[in-house]
Amino acid sequence: MEYLDFGTIFFFVAAVVIFLQLRKVLGRRTGNERPPFNPYASSRTAEVEDKAKPGDNVVSLPRRGEPKENQFEKVDALATPGTPLNEGLRAIQNADPAFDPAKFLEGSKMAYEMIVMSFADGDRKTLKSLLSREVFDGFVSAIADRESRGEKVQSSFVGINKAEITGAEMKGTEAHVTVRVVSELISATLDKDGNVIDGDKEAVAEVKDVWTYARDTRSKDPNWKLVATEAED
Repeated sequence: MEYLDFGTIFFFVAAVVIFLQLRKVLGRRTGNERPPFNPYASSRTAEVEDKAKPGDNVVSLPRRGEPKENQFEKVDALATPGTPLNEGLRAIQNADPAFDPAKFLEGSKMAYEMIVMSFADGDRKTLKSLLSREVFDGFVSAIADRESRGEKVQSSFVGINKAEITGAEMKGTEAHVTVRVVSELISATLDKDGNVIDGDKEAVAEVKDVWTYARDTRSKDPNWKLVATEAED
C-alpha cells in the first residue's frame, strides 16, 4: 500500500482552501449575469441607449388631429390636387391607407388583359375571380350564346397604349375607381365552319374601354373586381 507524503497532503489541502475562497469571492451563477463583452455590438448598443433616454420616444407618433406629412403624396403625384379625381382618390386612401393609385393602375392593366383574353377563350373560372356577380353573369351569358351557335373567337393581345384613372369615389365602404384603357388587339369571330364573321384574323384594331373596379375597404381581401364596362367610340 502506498502512502501519501506530507508534501502531497499539504498541496491538496491548499488547493481546497483556495477553491473555497474563490467561490466566496466570485459567487455562484444566478442566471442574472451580464453576457460576455462584445466589442462589435458595444458601440451600437450605446448609441441606442443614448437615443432611448427616459422621457424620449424612439418612434414619434403624430398628435391627434395633426395631419400626417405627405399623407397624400402618391395621390397628388397622379391627380392634380383640388380636382374631383384627387378628392375621390384621397377619400379612398382615407378609407384604405394601403391604397396606392399608381400600383392600382398597373394592376388594372394586367387585369384588363386577363379579362379580355379569358372572355375570348371562354374561361369562366378566371372571369369569376375578376368580375362582380352582375358583370360575370353578363359575360357568361354572351359566351354561352356564342357557344350555342358554334362560334369561336381568335384573339391576340398586342398591348396597352394608354391607361389612366379617370374617376374615383367612395360609395359607403366600397371604393370605386374608373380606368380608361386604349389597347391594341387582333380579334376575329369564326362561325362553326371556320369562316370569319366579325373582326380580322390579321389586322390590329384599336380598342377603347372605360372600366370601373370596386373593392370593399372593410374586407381583408385585397383584390378588386370589375363592376362596370363601357366601350368608348
